[in-house]
Order: sequence, then C-alpha cells, then structure tokens
Amino acid sequence: MPVMALRLMAVHAHPDDESSKGAATMARYVAEGHEVLVVTCTGGEAGSILNPAMDRPEVLENMTEIRREEMARAAKILGVQHRWLGFVDSGLPEGDPLPPLPEGSFATVPIEESTGPLVEAIRDFRPHVIITYDENGGYPHPDHIRTHEISMAAFDAAGDPDKYPGTGEPWQPLKLYYVHGFSRARMTAMHEALLKAGLESPYEEWLKRWSDDKPDVMERVTTRVPCGDYFEQRDEALKAHATQIDPDSRWFATPLEIQRELWPTEEYELVRSLVDSTVPEDDLFAGIAGAPEGRPAKL
Repeated sequence: MPVMALRLMAVHAHPDDESSKGAATMARYVAEGHEVLVVTCTGGEAGSILNPAMDRPEVLENMTEIRREEMARAAKILGVQHRWLGFVDSGLPEGDPLPPLPEGSFATVPIEESTGPLVEAIRDFRPHVIITYDENGGYPHPDHIRTHEISMAAFDAAGDPDKYPGTGEPWQPLKLYYVHGFSRARMTAMHEALLKAGLESPYEEWLKRWSDDKPDVMERVTTRVPCGDYFEQRDEALKAHATQIDPDSRWFATPLEIQRELWPTEEYELVRSLVDSTVPEDDLFAGIAGAPEGRPAKL
C-alpha cells in the first residue's frame, strides 16, 4: 500500500476508450492502492459493431444494454470505479458535406450544460489528477473533442464555489494530462521487432500512410508511466468490449514480451499543474504527495 492513497480520474467519451487509452496505467495505480474512477460521457449507443462475431440482430437491437454490460466487465478487470455522465453518443458523421449531428447528442449540448455533470463527478470523487484527450480528441470524433472541452472547463470550475452551485463542495484537482497513443515511434519499433522475429506486422500499412508532415505525439509527451506488468489486464479489458474489439485484430498482434521489452510505458502530456513537478516524469502523481488536499499547493 502506498504511504498516501491518491485519486485519479480518467474522462472518456465512450465505453471501450478507457481500455485502449491508459488502461495499464490505471491497473497499476489500483494495484498500488490508489483509487481510480473512469467517467464515461456517453453510452456508446451509436458505435458500430467492429467484431464480426458480434454482428448479430439481437446485439444490434440491444446495443445500449450490451455496451453497459461490457463496460462493467472492463471496469472489474481493471479494478476501477466507474461513472456514466449520461449523454447520448453523437456518432461519427460521414459524407461530403458532413451531415448534422443528431439533435440532443453529446456534442450538440452546450458546453456550459455538459460541463455541470462532470464538475459534480469531480466534487464527489475529489481526484488529485485528471486524464483526458487533447484538443483534437486524440482523433477528431465530435464526442472526443467535446470530452476535451468539458474536461478543461471542469478542471477550473470544480474548485470555484461560484460555479455550478448545488453540485457538491468545491474541489480543485492538482494536475491534468492528455493521454497519447498511436505514436509513429512506437509503431515503427513494433513493426521492426515483428519483422526481425519473422512475424507478420500489422503496422506496415499504417506507416506507409503516415504523412511526413504529421508530427509524432511523442514530441508532446512529458510523462511515460511504466506499466508493462499490467498489459494483460489492459488486453482483457479491451476484449470485454466484445462489440468493439475483435480478439483477432491488430490490437493483439504484437506479443506481450516484445511490447514489454521495447515499449513498457503509456504516454501522457502534462498540460495543467498546480504543484511543483519536473518533466520529464514517470508518475502521474509526481509532486502531489504532501500537497494540500483539495487546493493548489502553488498558484
């Protein structure tokens, strides 16, 4: 058990996002005795079935209930607490021009309104650290971008007693991070290792399509959390989202021993900190031990 049990909140757009972005980090912190809460903004109702084995009429008819059950299984595997914000999945619009988003869906709700439930969750759980997406949403899904927007707004509002009265006692988180994935450097390392081992690489097509003008997220990373011992839990949590994850997909193509040897970390970008912490870091809680609870140690 740690000397001081701390609290981490991960804010995600849809069920399954928590298992593909920072899951091993969360499993590690839970194992070390910290508290972790995943907040899921929408129910994932508009998600496509990406696993052929689950592409059945009875699944489509009960998508909302099934995705809730999947999320519960994933949370149990990771050992995290979970909270739904209750917004409706906006879907990923396709076409030229893009069609309007469904009325009342998450990305169409005014930010002032959609921030309130997250402020309430922060004041209830009282996290020291919050994880969310960058300004591009990690990828440009409207719900991911809106998740970024309300996370940034709630980080500031949760500690302000004049904001969102009636949603609990004010609580000021101390650090906020963007979770980063899909690094070109990581893909290249895995691709080369698979070829060297005489295995087929699923990354070749991705790397060929990667524009030289597109920067690697590693240029933004400030914090690399060692969590290779928890990659099995990460993968099992992913597989719990059976409608979204094909167990035979490229997600699982690289043997875990290769992953642990070459890239045993998950990556983050520190974007807000109210405590002293020197980057680069290897711990999301760096600088927090001994800081005053619920208010910044340094303004």
